[in-house]
Amino acid sequence: MPTLYLVATPIGNLEDITLRALRVLKEVGLIAAEDTRTTRKLLAAHGISTKVTSYYEGNKDRKTPQLLQALERHDLAIVSEAGTPGLSDPGYELVQAAIERGITVVPVPGASAVVAALVVSGLPTDQFVYLGFLPRKAGERRRLLEEVAQVRRTLVAFEAPHRVRRAFQDMAAILGDRRIAVCRELTKVYEEMFRGSVSEALDHFNEPRGEFTLVVEGAHPSPPSAGDEEVQRQLMALRKAGVPPGRAVSQVAKILGVDRARVYQAWVELAGSTPKARRKSPPRLSA
Repeated sequence: MPTLYLVATPIGNLEDITLRALRVLKEVGLIAAEDTRTTRKLLAAHGISTKVTSYYEGNKDRKTPQLLQALERHDLAIVSEAGTPGLSDPGYELVQAAIERGITVVPVPGASAVVAALVVSGLPTDQFVYLGFLPRKAGERRRLLEEVAQVRRTLVAFEAPHRVRRAFQDMAAILGDRRIAVCRELTKVYEEMFRGSVSEALDHFNEPRGEFTLVVEGAHPSPPSAGDEEVQRQLMALRKAGVPPGRAVSQVAKILGVDRARVYQAWVELAGSTPKARRKSPPRLSA
């Protein structure tokens, strides 16, 4: 019976492909590609002339039955625009349908932006949680971050350049000013690795461009013993991110496990103002 191959392709540099992947792409009867232009460029670079058909988010419902029919005649390889197919890319539905029909599904591993970013981040790699692409809508993105705020494992996510600054702001407000590694344009000409805090990332990426993989420090096992400098640092990060005073105070008190009144006083000092005394109503005169 024919086989469905999940072939990992380069995430940037055309050399990021295995010898096995090249052999499989040369031998299968058809390649289903998320982006046919990118795939044809890769095939041309390695002298491969296998027929290519499109298979992406917009046509996967229509194309899946056709690809299953093709699998009755010959082997089929599925590739995404970059990296491993089926991981935040089309492929899951076809894999599921093939398994249900008893078709053999074989992975041909290779480049992965998730793993590449994780291992160079400098953050713990023994356990991590992959969040995929962060939600586009602000409310959904914040809810997701709230769900993982107490997760102790390292967090990994993808983000688009036009939304990445808003993602940093939401992370600062919900997760706190944690350590983060921002990997931009992995294995490409303008590859960049930034390591620092979330607030520092917000300062650094003023005009973000390219594809971003974010690796974020997990939650601390227990609230750290925070000094005044740490309280002020967290507050400054949230203030810079535009977080309202009340929310910033509550968030820092929760993250650092310190008294809310202490955090409020630090905010007042940071803002360079003092609380306004409550105005008393003038005494009423007896008739």
